[in-house]
Amino acid sequence: MATTALVISMAAGLTGCSGMLGSDDKPETRAVDVARADAATFADQIREIIDLPGKLSDAGPQVTPCGDKDFEKFYSVVHMWSLYDVPVGDMEKAMVRLKGELPARSWKIDSYGPDSSRAKSLELTASATKKKYSLSIRLLDRRGRSENPSMISVALGSPCLQVPEGTKVVI
Repeated sequence: MATTALVISMAAGLTGCSGMLGSDDKPETRAVDVARADAATFADQIREIIDLPGKLSDAGPQVTPCGDKDFEKFYSVVHMWSLYDVPVGDMEKAMVRLKGELPARSWKIDSYGPDSSRAKSLELTASATKKKYSLSIRLLDRRGRSENPSMISVALGSPCLQVPEGTKVVI
């Protein structure tokens, strides 16, 4: 499905494992279960702000390799999900709510407006000021253009993280 490819490309740009760390920067040490719980908490906050009924596709937070770093020691967490079967007008209002309410929950809005796709989908990108997660939320308005439903697509990613000394990444 084209949506899967879009969400994967969104997530690839989110994680800090693709070179966001400078050559002298060391990934923060954080246990995998803590990073997963952080991602789940952020997702719950986003859903609370969106506050719409509808169908949800959500596989939960996933542990992924961190670029070419040793996957036994370094990892990132990606949490991708979408909400659909909701009128587009309601989703547009939810995007405005997200822009207004995320800063009060320790998110810095990095951009808000049409993305670079041909469809010019409304996109919000943000950074968590405390936990350093990145967020991309897109309103995919497919009315009259696709048999796929319109949706809000969310991709949340952690920076590159390192497991505590003496432990290994456990998926």
